[in-house]
Amino acid sequence: QVQLVESGGRLVQAGDSLRLSCAASGRTFSSYGMGWFRQVPGKERQFVAAISWHDNTYYADSVKGRFTISRDNAKNTVYLQMNSLRPEDTAVYYCAAAVGYRLVSIQTTGYDYWGQGTQVTVSS
Repeated sequence: QVQLVESGGRLVQAGDSLRLSCAASGRTFSSYGMGWFRQVPGKERQFVAAISWHDNTYYADSVKGRFTISRDNAKNTVYLQMNSLRPEDTAVYYCAAAVGYRLVSIQTTGYDYWGQGTQVTVSS
């Protein structure tokens, strides 16, 4: 069982930056593919970014060039650095883990464990 705990979400203004963190339990974090997704009420959970166990990164077109995903295996933590935030980035942000050296996915079905989410609100 892997537990994921997100933090860092808050209310910011358009153009601001914010860094989300996701701390994971487990001794084999370095073998996890990690993803960030976001969701607004009434809509499906949407892929934002992912980082493979060997540090390949992937981004949704809507965040490419503004968001950066990274990981610190010594701290069992994945980060999402969000710059130039826009009101349309407002959502609950979830991190997810795919265990066992698997390829990362842009689909929610590609992940085994999920955090509880952290709210990011961007005001205009």
